[in-house]
Amino acid sequence: MQILTRAAGERISIGSEITLSVIAVNGTNVRLGVEAPKAISVHRAEIYKRIKDGNAGHLAGGALAKD
Repeated sequence: MQILTRAAGERISIGSEITLSVIAVNGTNVRLGVEAPKAISVHRAEIYKRIKDGNAGHLAGGALAKD
């Protein structure tokens, strides 16, 4: 894991296609913006885990549910 220090308004590049922007820092909360191609899904870790586990039927109106 790489640990970086960034302030609000600063960015981090991941490869040539993904950029993370620090939008705001408020106490222990950090607000991030993610710029990525539409072909790359961006989810919070807990949501991604639900999708991987196949328990995301209630997300997006059931479109992700297993048949």
